Amino acid sequence: MSFRKPPLSARLMRATWRGLPAKRYDVGWEPGLAVPGGDGSTLLTDHYFPRAEGHFPTLLVRSPYGRGVPWSPMYGMLFAEQGFHVVLQSCRGTGGSEGSFHLWRNEAADGLATVAWLREQPWFNGTLGTLGPSYLGYVQWALALDPPPELKAMVVQVGLHDPHALFHTGGGALRLENALVVGLGMSHQHRGMTAFARAALRLRRHLRTVTMAAPLRGAYASALGGEVAWLNEVLTHPDAEDPYWGGASLAPSERLRVPISLITGWHDALADQTFEQYARLRRAGCGISLLVGPWSHASALQQGWPEVFAESLAWLRAHLCADPTGLRSTAVRVHMGGDHMWRDLTDWPPTTEPTSWYPTKDGHLTRQPPTDSAPLSTLRYDPADPTPAVGGPLLSPGAGPRDNRALEARTDVLIFTGPPLTEPLDIIGPVTGRLTVSTDTGHADVFTRLCDVDPEGRSVNVCDGLGTTDASPDATSRLTVPMSATAHHFAPGHRIRWQISAGAHPRYARNPGTGKPRGNAATFVPVRLTLHADSALTLPDSANSPPQVAD
Repeated sequence: MSFRKPPLSARLMRATWRGLPAKRYDVGWEPGLAVPGGDGSTLLTDHYFPRAEGHFPTLLVRSPYGRGVPWSPMYGMLFAEQGFHVVLQSCRGTGGSEGSFHLWRNEAADGLATVAWLREQPWFNGTLGTLGPSYLGYVQWALALDPPPELKAMVVQVGLHDPHALFHTGGGALRLENALVVGLGMSHQHRGMTAFARAALRLRRHLRTVTMAAPLRGAYASALGGEVAWLNEVLTHPDAEDPYWGGASLAPSERLRVPISLITGWHDALADQTFEQYARLRRAGCGISLLVGPWSHASALQQGWPEVFAESLAWLRAHLCADPTGLRSTAVRVHMGGDHMWRDLTDWPPTTEPTSWYPTKDGHLTRQPPTDSAPLSTLRYDPADPTPAVGGPLLSPGAGPRDNRALEARTDVLIFTGPPLTEPLDIIGPVTGRLTVSTDTGHADVFTRLCDVDPEGRSVNVCDGLGTTDASPDATSRLTVPMSATAHHFAPGHRIRWQISAGAHPRYARNPGTGKPRGNAATFVPVRLTLHADSALTLPDSANSPPQVAD
C-alpha cells in the first residue's frame, strides 16, 4: 500500500498530548480518496493505517467539520497508532465532498454507501467499528438504523441523536446559544481552523445584537457571514411534532444489538440525550457502558481526552480485537462533583430514595412540607434586561460550574437555601423541580437550578432545567421541570440552594411574554412571576452509596 506521512499539523498536535498509551505502530496516510455517497456524490475520505503487516479492524469516522485538526490527530493518528484502519470522511456538502449538506436527511444512506465501498478495499478485514463525538455520534446512530453485518462496536462521545432536543426544550423554548454555535460549526469549521476562528470572533462581537434581535429569524446572518437555510427553519419550528422534524430523531432502536460505549459529561449540552440512549439500549439488553466525567461538551475532548481516549480504546479493543483486558468490571462509571472521586455503578440511574426540599417565605429550604399553596415569592422578568445565563451545560466555552453569587444578587432571581449540613450528602441520579407558579401575562419560562453553597458563601451550579408555562393571566400552573441528573457530594458545612428565575439568556431565547413563537416574536412584555408554597426540589438521596474509586 502506498502512503504518505500524516499532515504536519496533525503530527505537531499529536506531539503535545500527554498521558496517552504508548504508540504501537507508525502511521501511513492516504488523503482525498473519492468514495461514492448514497446519491452518487463524491465523499472525500482520508485513510489512516498502521504501517505494518497484518489484518487490522476498521473505524469509520464521518464528520461535517472537515478532516484536518483536531480530527486528523485525535482519530486518524491516535487510533491508527493503536492498530486500526481509520476512515475519516467529510459528510455530504462539507470539507470538499459533493452535494448539499442537510442536518439529518443524508447520513444513513451515505454511511451505508461508505460501508459498501469498504467491502471492496483489500485492507478491509470485515470487522468495523464507529467512533466520534457530537454530530459524529449522530452519523453513527444513522448507520445503526439498519446496521451492516460488519458493524461490531460503536463509541458515541458526547453524542447527538435528536436534533429537535438540541435546539428546543420539550416546552418549545429555543436553545438559542446552541443554535448559534451549531450554525457556526456547520458553516465554517470544515473550511479550516483559521476560517473557523475568524468566524467565532465575529460571532462573539455580534452576540448581544443577534440574541436581542426582534425577530430572531435571519438576525444571525451578520454574525455567521450569511443566512443558513436550515438554521432559519430550526429557529421557527419549536414543536417536536411539526412535520419539519419528521425523521430527525435517531433514538436507538430497542432491537439494536451492537455493543456501544457512551461517554458524556455532567455539563455537556447533550448529556440528557446520552442518558436517554443508555436507557433505551439497557432495555434492549444491548452490551453497553457509560462514562460520565466532570466535563462540558468541549472539555471532554480537551482536559478529559486522556480518560475519553482510554475508555474508547478499551471498548474497541474488546469488541473488535477480542482483547477485554482494558474493560472495567461495572457498566457505569461517574465522576462525583464536590469530592472529585470516580464511582463505579452497576446501572444508571442507581436506586435511590427521593427526598424533597421546600421553599419558605424567608428564603430557606426545609424538609418540612408546606400546609398550603399560598403565594410565596415574586420576581419581575424584564426581556429588555434578561436574566443572564451563568455556566451550566453549554456547547460554548462558558460551560460548567461557575460562581453564581453575582447572578443571585439580581432582583429577578429567587434563592432558597438550606441549613449547613452536619453530615455529607451524596445525590446520584435525576433531579426534579416541581413548581406551582402564576404570572400576570400567562406566558413565562421558569429556570430552576441546584447549587452547592460552601462555607464562604460561594454558590456553584450543579444541574438545572427550564420549563414553560402558557396559561390564563394569574392562573396557577403546576410544572414538573427535569433538571437533568448529577452525581454530587455535598460536604459537611455546605448548603443546598434552589435558584429560580424566568430565563437564562442567551442560553435560551427570551420568552416574549405574549405566547408568540420566539423565532418570529417582535414584541416583548415584562412578566411578573409568583412562586407558590407547594413547590418542591426533589433530590435522589444516595445514602447507601457504593464505594468510590480514587481520582
